[in-house]
Amino acid sequence: MRGSSLAMFASILFGFGTNHKTISAVGTIEGTIRDQAGAPIASATVTITGTTHAVRADQAGRYRLPNLAAGTYSVVARAVGYTAVSKQAVLRDGQVVTLDFGLAQATFRLEETVTTGEARRADRSRDMAIAPAPSVMYRKTAGANAAYQPNDAEEYKYFADNGWQSSTRQPLSTFSIDVDAGSYSNVRRFLREGHLPPKDAVRVEEMINYFRYDYPNPTGRQPFSINTELSDAPWHRGHLLAMVGLQGQRLALGELPPTNLVFLIDVSGSMQSPDKLPLVKTAFRLLVNQLRDQDRVAIVVYAGAAGLVLPSTPGSNKERILEAIDGLEAGGSTAGGAGIQLAYKVARDNFLAQGNNRVILASDGDFNVGVSSEGDLVRMIEDRRHDGVFLTVLGFGTGNLKDAKMEQLANKGNGHYAYIDDVLEAKKVFVQELGATLYTIAKDVKIQVEFNPARVKSYRLVGYENRLLADRDFNDDKKDAGEMGAGHSVTALYEIIPVDGDDAEGSVDPLKYQSSRRAAANTESEDWFTVKFRYKEPAGSTSQLLEQVVRQQTRNPSVDYRFVAAVAEFGMLLRDSEYKGQASLASVLDRARGARGRDEEGYRAEFIRLVETAAALSGRELTGRENR
Repeated sequence: MRGSSLAMFASILFGFGTNHKTISAVGTIEGTIRDQAGAPIASATVTITGTTHAVRADQAGRYRLPNLAAGTYSVVARAVGYTAVSKQAVLRDGQVVTLDFGLAQATFRLEETVTTGEARRADRSRDMAIAPAPSVMYRKTAGANAAYQPNDAEEYKYFADNGWQSSTRQPLSTFSIDVDAGSYSNVRRFLREGHLPPKDAVRVEEMINYFRYDYPNPTGRQPFSINTELSDAPWHRGHLLAMVGLQGQRLALGELPPTNLVFLIDVSGSMQSPDKLPLVKTAFRLLVNQLRDQDRVAIVVYAGAAGLVLPSTPGSNKERILEAIDGLEAGGSTAGGAGIQLAYKVARDNFLAQGNNRVILASDGDFNVGVSSEGDLVRMIEDRRHDGVFLTVLGFGTGNLKDAKMEQLANKGNGHYAYIDDVLEAKKVFVQELGATLYTIAKDVKIQVEFNPARVKSYRLVGYENRLLADRDFNDDKKDAGEMGAGHSVTALYEIIPVDGDDAEGSVDPLKYQSSRRAAANTESEDWFTVKFRYKEPAGSTSQLLEQVVRQQTRNPSVDYRFVAAVAEFGMLLRDSEYKGQASLASVLDRARGARGRDEEGYRAEFIRLVETAAALSGRELTGRENR
């Protein structure tokens, strides 16, 4: 649509307005957030209702909201495990207003949640709910790819945890990297609302990769550095835990190439609630404010039909872009397939040969008109990725989130998936990690680990269940794999049983015809394992190979290693994994508290409160190792 027809479409279907205003910045609201005992609450969130202004409190509980125009503001303080408090602040020209908050701990009342699809029984160790939130029930549907579906229509695909592999029978482990972090923020949303998450909403690798670690920036010609550590597994005595980390090259905003963006926004009726389209608009305002003059943005929307609301517009014209965003309203059914097709067409029409071309899809994933099945949508995305246009998928809202569908779209579209549960998560994705969100530095990144059977009896990859590859796929440049953005880090963990370890995991009878020559030939080797990486440049078709050998155990593991282990242990407990060993919330909490490090943005402090909240919801005391 062009010209007057475009204007008519936008004004009638989406209720366009011009209510965006640029205001001068003249004052500040600041203060301290404490609990009932007077102790500071680190990383509590403070937001101003109806605006993009949001911050986290520091470790002393202090916060500061600068650059505010004179006026009356509703300020809300929140922290996981505490009841939110709202206060009003009246700000005059040039004034600094002090607004302190005291938050009371939330009172948890346990209720039984009945798990269907098995014997009807109350399971007090897993899916608990607290009042006043209703209990959530999940049922397992039949089939090899069965999904757990809550009664409120959220969908999570069933998957089984990776099992033990013998290093003599299966010495190679191959998988695609995963930079998605949507599972962590979605788990956080469940815990904030007073529910333990469904098992299949918990993807351990995404929980680990939500956090950033102190890996060194690459110094050579390669786009990422390789980092490894091997030490004791905290949840199983006698086992080892290997950490493999990649750090993508960090780039400042000014170093990024010009960007051609298409915002693809779901404005269907399912997006009306405050945590959906209103939050989408807030998130995209944050991104627009980061744009440079050489960047361009178009906006495509879809409801009962798809339409071009804003043609490709330079970043220098922020006011026009923001007005288009502010004018969107929700209503109608969801023609997601048509919207994706149109968004890719707009991206191709404005393609930057020497730039970054990307579609950013924002939705709850509830596609119900036209091409809507996960398989059809994935095939459509696979066909489009060869055009050099990458895809970022952002999930919003509760009640009908189609988590599995949105993750698969991102995986197949050479992009990544994030779940936005509040304005601070939007700020993390679109401000703090903008380079990683918008600019790909390497594509089709694969990892293959070869274990030395002279030192490793068995191993288990922790997470990455839906990213596993056949061993032969590692050298196949036609095989799709994950992408890394500028500044992204990727971390993987292997639990290892040494050759002198127990046989309790994955034991089988000795094979009659299997030769032991290969193992015998390596008895003198000090290698534990060798890590190999393959990747392509963003516009390349031929992969490059990197390799690193791990020979030594670390007796004093780093702060990052200990924190990664804590997050993985928490994920296994939330999944009630059969491989959790002696894992406990008490040990998670103890390790996480000792591995906060600098934590300038407060994410690790928030994780600690999530563990405490999970303990309260499951009725567990954090005084010992519950699973012994």
